Amino acid sequence: MDLRARAERWLADDPDPDTRAELRSLLDAGDDPALAERFAEPLAFGTAGIRGPLGAGPARMNRAVVRRVTAAVARRLQADPGSAGRPGLVGRDARHKSDQFAQDAARVLAGAGLRVVAFDRPVATPLVAFAVRRLQAAAGVQITASHNPPGDNGYKLYWSDGMQIIPPLDAEIAAGVERVGAVADLPLAPAASPLIASAGGDLVESYLQQALRVALHPGERDLAVVYTPLHGVAAEPAVALLARAGFADVRVVPEQARPDPAFPTVAFPNPERPGALDLALALAERTRADLVLANDPDGDRIAMAIPDPEGWRVLSGDEIGCLLADYLLAEGPGGPERQVATTVVSSRLLRRIAEAHGVGYAETLTGFKWLARTATDAAAQGRRPVLAYEEALGVMVGDAVLDKDGLSAALVAADLAAHCKAAGRTVGDALDDLARRFGLHATAGRSLRLEDGGPAPAGDALARLHRAAPRRVAGIAVVEVADHCAGVRSRPDGTVEALATPPTDLLGLSLADGSRLQVRPSGTEPLLKFYVEVVEPVAHEPVSAVRRRARRRLRELGDAFVALVSG
Repeated sequence: MDLRARAERWLADDPDPDTRAELRSLLDAGDDPALAERFAEPLAFGTAGIRGPLGAGPARMNRAVVRRVTAAVARRLQADPGSAGRPGLVGRDARHKSDQFAQDAARVLAGAGLRVVAFDRPVATPLVAFAVRRLQAAAGVQITASHNPPGDNGYKLYWSDGMQIIPPLDAEIAAGVERVGAVADLPLAPAASPLIASAGGDLVESYLQQALRVALHPGERDLAVVYTPLHGVAAEPAVALLARAGFADVRVVPEQARPDPAFPTVAFPNPERPGALDLALALAERTRADLVLANDPDGDRIAMAIPDPEGWRVLSGDEIGCLLADYLLAEGPGGPERQVATTVVSSRLLRRIAEAHGVGYAETLTGFKWLARTATDAAAQGRRPVLAYEEALGVMVGDAVLDKDGLSAALVAADLAAHCKAAGRTVGDALDDLARRFGLHATAGRSLRLEDGGPAPAGDALARLHRAAPRRVAGIAVVEVADHCAGVRSRPDGTVEALATPPTDLLGLSLADGSRLQVRPSGTEPLLKFYVEVVEPVAHEPVSAVRRRARRRLRELGDAFVALVSG
């Protein structure tokens, strides 16, 4: 079937007048390049479900795609005896079309004869992950594109364990989507179906009560906080959580306080991106705040900034994760039965912190679909999960939410900052203490685009690195190669040992000076992602001087590594 015929067939089956009009306009204009984009490879399940630009066709997020995916989910649930009698859960953020997508998902599930509990207002993603287990749901759908650009939306799927789906379940559902026939033939319950119930405020209340347990020092609350949800849906639960914990001085950035799918004050609604926190930092400077906290638009990531002699300092994901983990281990209850976890591309500092506290440590592939499972694995071994984090600002505290949760992480961050202030110290002092105890671990990320003018041979270069890793980078000897494709770690002396993680397209190089370089393809974009870590000893010089030296080394090694791959 040729491109125009495929487009005409899709148009005839599209339930949304907006995308039908879009497709009709492209057909009438003879815009074959735009049609080809929309009918290229269909959106597929990745590290966070399905996500992409809004628009018509199988390669875009639209109501037809949502109905097809949900039909495949419903059929998979119907084939699972353990799902019988359990409801499906549907939530949504405040992005364009999220309300329609959520209603479509609920109506398709109910049309398949399943009971559905649907949030009747925009809700932060961690609350959906929490509610799946609270309701003993068979599965949970959250309509969100997290921190993606304004023109995107997505569909995040949790299974009955409250965790993101993993192989082979994702492949089974993807295959099920291909077997769905015409969208118009799918049974669709009315919006007012008795099978569809609204999620009550009791779920939010249950989440807040559970999250409050992560605070360790409720008597220390002299702290001025500036908070921003970046135009997303996290403000209401985040502010309520901080207020209930006793933080009375919380200022929300007014320009970004309400959900707005256009994200008008930020070029990109991702707190990792330069400029995203500018309004929050300016408000913090004017009000002489002690701490800046930010969530991404769906509330599952946490960002922090602290006052610094050189101006406000935005912390990296590794700094946040290690800082909060050390605080919870030092101040929280428990002993050696506790466990912390992170991913293979995050800083090695967490392992050293765990060893110093005499607690368990786990390491997984990238993504919380893997990282969250360390919590259930720990429980099965009689261990208690304390914190898991990934370098991309994802933190999971405890196991009430088996996914990253920027709301409970914000409370721990505020609790830590207030505890430091009560002792006449700062969060910066706590970070400096980590550097003195374990050496200063500095990390940085780079990206290399593989299309749109980027160096296409870079993908081939990565394959060559897997076949023959370099012996030196920037003049420094490579002392260990972790080839996650082959599943082995090798050294120049011929020593080879198996890696504990499943095979994946990731290559890591450990250098003689203690640095580590890693590279992998992105799971959601045509990018190579680079991870650089250097470790600098701290002797008698100021930590600030060591930190400046580490930043220089990060730049030098990062430049050399990217050049090695792209050249």
